[in-house]
Amino acid sequence: MPGGAGVRRPDHQTTTRPPVAEGGPEDGPPSAGGGPPEAEPGNLRPGSRPADGVTGLRPADGVTADAVLAPYLQGQAGDFLRSLRLHREHSAPSDANGQGAEAAARALRRSARRISGSLHTFRTVLDPVWADHLRTELAWLSGTLAREHAYAGRLTRLLDALHQLSGAAVPAARGTKPAATKSAGAGASPRSGAAAGPAPDAQGRAALGVGAARAGALLERQLTLARTRAHSAALQALGSSRFHAVADAVALLASEVPLAPGTTGRGAEALLEPAEHAEQRLIGAVAALPPDASAEPYNEAQDAPWHQTRLLLRLHRYAHEVVLGAADPVLTGAGHALDLHRDAAEAAAAAAAAARTPRIAPATAYALGVLHADQRHEVEAARAVFRETWPYAAAMTAP
Repeated sequence: MPGGAGVRRPDHQTTTRPPVAEGGPEDGPPSAGGGPPEAEPGNLRPGSRPADGVTGLRPADGVTADAVLAPYLQGQAGDFLRSLRLHREHSAPSDANGQGAEAAARALRRSARRISGSLHTFRTVLDPVWADHLRTELAWLSGTLAREHAYAGRLTRLLDALHQLSGAAVPAARGTKPAATKSAGAGASPRSGAAAGPAPDAQGRAALGVGAARAGALLERQLTLARTRAHSAALQALGSSRFHAVADAVALLASEVPLAPGTTGRGAEALLEPAEHAEQRLIGAVAALPPDASAEPYNEAQDAPWHQTRLLLRLHRYAHEVVLGAADPVLTGAGHALDLHRDAAEAAAAAAAAARTPRIAPATAYALGVLHADQRHEVEAARAVFRETWPYAAAMTAP
C-alpha cells in the first residue's frame, strides 16, 4: 500500500497524560494539561510511521510495566465494584426510577469491557490462566447486561425511522433513478433484497402510511418481548453464583494484579509490543474492508468485517488508555461511525425478521421493506463517515 499501512495524517496529533492511579479515564477527549509534551506532527513524513507504533512516544524512563498496567486494572476494578453497588441500590423495590439502575449497568459494562480488553491485549505480561478465565467471564457478563439496552435502542431507532419515512417521500431504491418530477423508488423487500421499482410519491406515502402503524406495532411487540426476556436473563445472571464468582475475582483484582513470572521490574516497553500488535491488527482489518465500489447495500454478509473492525478499534483504544493514560482522540469519530454502523445493521436485521412473520398484511410487509431499505442506506452512510474520519490515510488507499 502506498505510504505504509500505519501512516498517520500529517495533522494527526496525540495528547497524553500520566497513567491514572485511581479510576478509569472517561470516554471522550482527554483533559487538558499535564503529561509529557505532545509529538510534533511536522516530524511525521508521508511514507513513515512513529517508531513506537501507538503514538510515537515512549513511556517515561524508569517506569515499570507493572507500575503502568496494575493501576489501570485496579482503577477499572474499583469502578466496577462501585457501579455494582450503585446498581444494587437503584434496583431495590423502593426505587421507582429505573434510570439509576440503567446508568449503573452502563458503567458496569464499561468497566467490564476495559478490564476484559486489557486482559486480552496484555496477556503476555499477566498470569495467562487467570487472565483468560476472567476475560471470558467478564465478556459473558458484559454481553448479558448489554442485550436489554440494545433491544430498547433498536426499537426506538426503528420507530423513529418509521415515523420519518411515513411523513416523507419513500426513499429511492438502490440502483434506480428517481423520476424528475413527483416519483421516487419503493423500498426493497427484506426477503429478496431486490428493488420494488419506482412508485409515485403520493401512492408510496399512502401505502407506507397504511402499513407503518401496523409495522410499528409488530416491531414493538417483538422487541419489547425480547427486551423483557433480556431483562429477566440479566437479573438471573446478577443473582447467580457465576456472577458472584466474577465479582469476587474483580474485588481481588482491585488489590492485586497477578503478573506473569519475570514481569515485575520489567520496563514499560514490555507493554508497547502488545499495544503495537493491537494497532496493527486494527490497521490490517481496515485495509481489508471491502471497497465501496464492490459493496452490495443489501448483502448482510459484508457486515461481518466491519463489526470485527469495531471490536479491534475498541481493543486499540483500551491499549492506548493503558499505555498513555487516555484514549486516542483522533479515533473518536471513526469509533462513533462504527457504532452507528452496528446499530443500523442490527436494526435492518430486526426489520427483515419482522417481515418474515407469517400472515402479515401486504401493507405491513411493504412498510417493513421500506424500513429495511432505509436502515441499509444508514449502514452505507456510516461506512462513508468512517472512511472520511479514519486517521490512517494510507490504509484507505488500499484496493
